[in-house]
Amino acid sequence: MKKKVFLVMGILGAVGVLSRGAGSRFAGGISVGPLKNTCGCQALSTSGEYEMDEEVAIFQNKAVEYPLALREEVEGIMGVVSPEILAQRWIEVDLSEQKLYGHEGDKVAFVFLISSGKWGRTPTGEFQIWGKYRYTKMSGGSRALHTYYYLPNVPYTQYFYKDFGLHGTYWHNNFGQPMSHGCINLSIPDAEKLFWWTLPLMTDGERMIRATGENPGTRVLIHD
Repeated sequence: MKKKVFLVMGILGAVGVLSRGAGSRFAGGISVGPLKNTCGCQALSTSGEYEMDEEVAIFQNKAVEYPLALREEVEGIMGVVSPEILAQRWIEVDLSEQKLYGHEGDKVAFVFLISSGKWGRTPTGEFQIWGKYRYTKMSGGSRALHTYYYLPNVPYTQYFYKDFGLHGTYWHNNFGQPMSHGCINLSIPDAEKLFWWTLPLMTDGERMIRATGENPGTRVLIHD
């Protein structure tokens, strides 16, 4: 199956919109507080390709069921969207609710349950997606503390701060509760929809892309 792709040129600048009631709490910029610099993602060393030789996945020191087949794209998930609509899109993550809101201007397009940081803090503040990867590998934690994880082929990853990202999750289904080492976990169908909804745009066949001035990343607001 083949995804439909839309091409838009010249979308520049950040989206000048405010969160639902969050505008008074954030004056702009990044406010992350004390947190580790990584959540175990290999953001700068991955190609976005599916690694066929990976056969084991581990979460909390335990082997987990692992999808050994390349996931097919959903036809028509992107559609054709005007530059004006794209420029109005932004993401809000409410950590207290464990929910993600997809905004188009002052309207909410969708709401997804998430799992944010439990064994590592999720950064709060205003960010922009700087890179999108079809698949990534994530590892870290501690075997001694029973928090070790090795998770190949994590789908639909979008990095917004260092190697903290929004991504699909195959190793748990406990969305609505903190379950991560700092990243924002989504179900795979929700992560897939979000991946093709955001900027930077990806063309047919691309497995990864980084934001540029001509193809900027969608704004992300994360708050408690």
